[in-house]
Amino acid sequence: QVQLVESGGGLVQAGGSLRLSCAASGRTFSSYAMGWFRQAPGKEREFVAAISWSGGNTYYADSVKGRFTISRDNAKNTVYLQMNSLKPEDTAVYYCAAGTWYPDFGSWGQGTQVTVSS
Repeated sequence: QVQLVESGGGLVQAGGSLRLSCAASGRTFSSYAMGWFRQAPGKEREFVAAISWSGGNTYYADSVKGRFTISRDNAKNTVYLQMNSLKPEDTAVYYCAAGTWYPDFGSWGQGTQVTVSS
C-alpha cells in the first residue's frame, strides 16, 4: 500500500492560483492511478480529477474542467493539482488518492486545506 502526504494548500483570493502536491512513499507509485478529491464543510467528498499511471489519461469533474490540471512526476513519486481561476466554492479540504482508476481509490492522504476568499 502506498502512503500519501499532501501539501500546498492555503488561503488565496478568488481568481488566484494554487498548486497542490501529493508525495507518495514506496517504489510502486508509477503503477497507480492517482486522484484528487475534495470535501467542503457539511458536504460529501467529491471527485476532482484523476490521472492514469503513465499520465497519458486524465479525467476531470465538470466543475473544475478548464481551470484545474492534474499531472504527475513518477521519478519524484509526486502528483500535482494546478488550480487556476479559483472560486470561493472551491474552498475545501483536498485529498489525494491512489488506486486502479476512478472511482476505485483505496489509499488516501490526510488532506490539505484550500480556502478561497471572495
